[in-house]
Amino acid sequence: MELAYIPSPSHGVLYLGPVPLRGYAFCIIIGVFVAVWLGNRRWVARGGRVGTVADIAVWAVPFGLVGGRLYHVITDYELYFSEGRDWVDAFKVWEGGLGIWGAIALGAVGAWIGCRRRGIPLPAYADAIAPGIALAQAIGRWGNWFNQELYGKETDLPWALHITSSADGRVPGYYHPTFLYESLWCIGVALLVIWADRRFKLGHGRAFALYVAAYCVGRAWIEYMRVDDAHHILGLRLNDWTALVVFLLAVTYIVVSAKKRPGREAVVEPGADASGDTAEAATDGEGTPKDDAEAKNAAQSPSAGKDAEKDPARTASEDGSAAAAAEPSEAKADTDAKTDAKPEADAKTEAAGGGVKKDEAESAGKKG
Repeated sequence: MELAYIPSPSHGVLYLGPVPLRGYAFCIIIGVFVAVWLGNRRWVARGGRVGTVADIAVWAVPFGLVGGRLYHVITDYELYFSEGRDWVDAFKVWEGGLGIWGAIALGAVGAWIGCRRRGIPLPAYADAIAPGIALAQAIGRWGNWFNQELYGKETDLPWALHITSSADGRVPGYYHPTFLYESLWCIGVALLVIWADRRFKLGHGRAFALYVAAYCVGRAWIEYMRVDDAHHILGLRLNDWTALVVFLLAVTYIVVSAKKRPGREAVVEPGADASGDTAEAATDGEGTPKDDAEAKNAAQSPSAGKDAEKDPARTASEDGSAAAAAEPSEAKADTDAKTDAKPEADAKTEAAGGGVKKDEAESAGKKG
């Protein structure tokens, strides 16, 4: 008796008139937006400008899509170039088939080009975007659910995935939902990187390397559960070997980088101003960065420049008015001073006159 299971969608595509809306493509697009959004927040928190992550993603995303498709086509070439197959299907990305290894490798090349054009160190950008990439993978894996692909072995667990399609050799039944396992694992990887980055102040690409190493661990055991066709080397699927090699490289990078370049980058984006671009993304509600930014903008505004140009004439005019206002006061002070000095002068004159008359009287007495 079927008690519980995860149903598969009857169709992986809906039509809006003649326009097909594919679930796989929607999952990829939503994942990209989430990665850019989270990466932007982390980049600004590190001292970068708002919008830089999106500008570089314009280079990284197309390169990543091409790299992911190339890896899938090369490792599963028989699906497109064997007898009875149409090689044109190799270009139909919307039907599924993106290898994360190729997407990350070639996407890094695109990111390097974008970073170089802006004078930004690639490791710092990779650290900021790493948790977002993990979340993008978690969302993108649901595209496999829409296409009823990449499931695991048969199971009777209550969370079994019910496959109903019989196309391309599928056998309807109940299987391990490996797409769900990997989606949940990627969410855990994103949270791990965010926590470790805050706890240990990871820098110089070590947060990205931690994401790579942690993803490889989960991918190895999830890959082992899958039943879709794949190339095997010494009894292991090709992706298992890839995960092992990449894991060792990531761990080696973390160890060597921590010894040679400990700590974080002091500057991640030359010319970024914390009181300007960073203040726009502040969410603490204190308002101080915003006030500083407004003061700076006011000082740099054209009207402020015009006022500064007018200052000399305005100052001269104000000085002239002040001088004119001061003249009556000075004149009044002079008049008051003269008025106060007049009695003193009269007193001196009278004293002098009295002395003269006294002398004349004495002279006349002598003569008499």
